[in-house]
Amino acid sequence: MSKTTRATDHLKKAGVAFSVHSYDYDPNADSIGLQAAQALGEPPSRVLKTLMTLVDGKPVCVIVPSDDEVSMKKLAAAAGGKSAEMMKPAEAERVTGYKVGGISPFGQKRRVPVVMEEAALAHDYVFMNGGQRGLQVKLDPRQAREVLDAKSAPLVTDR
Repeated sequence: MSKTTRATDHLKKAGVAFSVHSYDYDPNADSIGLQAAQALGEPPSRVLKTLMTLVDGKPVCVIVPSDDEVSMKKLAAAAGGKSAEMMKPAEAERVTGYKVGGISPFGQKRRVPVVMEEAALAHDYVFMNGGQRGLQVKLDPRQAREVLDAKSAPLVTDR
């Protein structure tokens, strides 16, 4: 497994401090994000998942803790739209240039708006996909938000 991807190149060029962590990716896991958290020995709230969505038909990248679900209503409001839905996997791969299970918010083929769960910013570090299955980058969530030019907002469903 290569530890250099478009995502890690993007972070290096932006001058972001990060470390790379690999784990055994399980394509049959019920939740890829939860499986990553368990494999890394980290709480799911620190391992963020990258989801590709459509807000009013336009692509938006969403970053939330792996143990949470996105509220489409909250996402639409945060992105300044009326409705939101999940993007189909094939379209997500086409827009990002990454395979599902390895979609990183960094270094995507096409730059799209990014919205990040604001609760993730409370951590001193988080893990995010590093651009391939089984690869995570550990970094400061505030630096991630800055380099992605992401909005932060409450995005998850109430538990």
